Amino acid sequence: MSLDLDRFFRKGELIPAIVQEASTGQVLMLAYMNKESLQKTLETGYTWFYSRSRQELWNKGATSGHVQKVLKLMADCDDDTLLVTVEQTGPACHTGSHSCFFKPIPLQTPKEDTL
Repeated sequence: MSLDLDRFFRKGELIPAIVQEASTGQVLMLAYMNKESLQKTLETGYTWFYSRSRQELWNKGATSGHVQKVLKLMADCDDDTLLVTVEQTGPACHTGSHSCFFKPIPLQTPKEDTL
């Protein structure tokens, strides 16, 4: 059975891919895939993305060794976002942090009359 990859790119050339760690459920990063990087991910079993800044494909962990083995790939209800569940080797973030989401933003306490 052949997967119709075009269905994920009806709204544009890139699709957001949320990467989640299988063992913890933690969101590790958000990146973008184009048709070619999605195809490479499916073929290799490891994550490939499209860099918007460099305008090229990149294989996560190719230089650092911090690879992401894909365990599950899911599309959302509109086929316009992917959830990639992975086995992460080393940190996912280029800063050395395990997840790219490590910077808390304080919430304002809403005033009672705005509820």
